[in-house]
Amino acid sequence: MTTYSGPATLILVDGARVDGMASLGTNQRGDLTGWSGTFRPDQVSTELRNASDGLQLELPYEQIGEVAVTGIRRLLATQVLMSLVGQGPAPF
Repeated sequence: MTTYSGPATLILVDGARVDGMASLGTNQRGDLTGWSGTFRPDQVSTELRNASDGLQLELPYEQIGEVAVTGIRRLLATQVLMSLVGQGPAPF
């Protein structure tokens, strides 16, 4: 299993960029390969709460992967934790 934990930028469909922290890992169960994890944005907006498909996650050194949001959980009054599933090769 390969993992990444650190700064990341979520790029929304309209091109808006949301900085935050990501914790990602590869999945290898049987024939299933892929990657998934979580993203904690620095700031939360309505556009971010409504985000689902067609997103990109950019890691340092311009490594980019396609992601979809599978869930959003409230952590604190001003923070959320987004569950992501990667589409295509892992960027880490």
